[in-house]
Amino acid sequence: MPDLAHRVKSISASETLAIAAKAKALKKQGVDVISLAAGEPDWDMPYEAREAALTAVREGNTRYTAASGLPELKEAVAEKLTNENKIETVASNVIITTGAKYALFSAIQTLVNPDDEVILIAPYWVSYIEMVKMAGGVPKVINTSEDDGFKLDIDELENAITARVKGIILNYPSNPSGVTYTEEELRQIGEIAVKKDIFIISDEIYEYFSYDQAHTSMASLSKKIADHTVTINGFSKSYAIPGWRVGYATGPADIINAMGNIQSHSTSNPNTIAQISMLTALKDSRKWVDKMIAEFRERREFIVGALNGLHGFRCLKPEGSFYVFPNIQYYLGNEVGGSVPTDTTDFSNILMDKAHVSVIPGSSFGLHGHVRISYCESIPRLKEAIARIDSILEK
Repeated sequence: MPDLAHRVKSISASETLAIAAKAKALKKQGVDVISLAAGEPDWDMPYEAREAALTAVREGNTRYTAASGLPELKEAVAEKLTNENKIETVASNVIITTGAKYALFSAIQTLVNPDDEVILIAPYWVSYIEMVKMAGGVPKVINTSEDDGFKLDIDELENAITARVKGIILNYPSNPSGVTYTEEELRQIGEIAVKKDIFIISDEIYEYFSYDQAHTSMASLSKKIADHTVTINGFSKSYAIPGWRVGYATGPADIINAMGNIQSHSTSNPNTIAQISMLTALKDSRKWVDKMIAEFRERREFIVGALNGLHGFRCLKPEGSFYVFPNIQYYLGNEVGGSVPTDTTDFSNILMDKAHVSVIPGSSFGLHGHVRISYCESIPRLKEAIARIDSILEK
């Protein structure tokens, strides 16, 4: 049998998707699993977007679009970025991708050479580290602490940038911690990137899930910062259509054109029907988005209070996204549900097996002693999940 390519041998499977798959398998067996693992909004997609998709199907819109995306959608995205995010861009500097994940993948493939170092901020989203490795790059992790609210230390960032560092991936509001950054903090990061001549991949997929302050886009801060920044976004979270796989990116023309070349030889265009649907969502569904965000803000208030009420848990209040990242260090080495977990993977498996609640171990995000909990469930279901967890904890 032919040997695997070297570049894939070091790639780990996504633990997020693996745990979500285990939860779905248990559900098929009739087990009532409360899934707090996947980042998948539980709302139905906007009515206008759904109707646009149905109309597109009836009208037989089955053809390819341009490989870089439907021109009308690129125009609408460019308008949205210009007017809402204050990023000066045009349709030719926008690419529509098969989900924001693929935009990230192609941006990293475009920018990272073998042995280039790319700075990641722990806790980081699970796929960043593997994407950098797939490009032949070397992840360079800067750890943050719960005591500092999981925020990046600006001085530590500047000191970490050596001649080998090619760029930084910044995700805010963050998956998994929910941390976000002020305009001044972003400006400091951006100015360091300009001074050191490194790229910034700014993953802003949770931009609307910013509860305590208005979201600021990195590329809006200055022309020089924009020239070093690729902005990643998409529709999966904000319009509750993760399975439809439509994302987008904007940035300097040469980078976006190179990403388009990669896309033309890999996925080609994203799903045509989904693109047509998202064009309508972008134009007509902002009130729906605002209503969903208001509910998620209420869920945040509930879940933080409920988790802090559990013995041995400590949970910071996140500024954004729809995750919390509680500290469960107390239970590593202490009994939970008749077993003694030694790490967060053990702890997560015990919650799944004994309480039928799925969460993601913090080790998947580069930080031990924590678990990621998604609050993409209704408050009644969140209450039930908390009660189940409480029932197996030490009293």
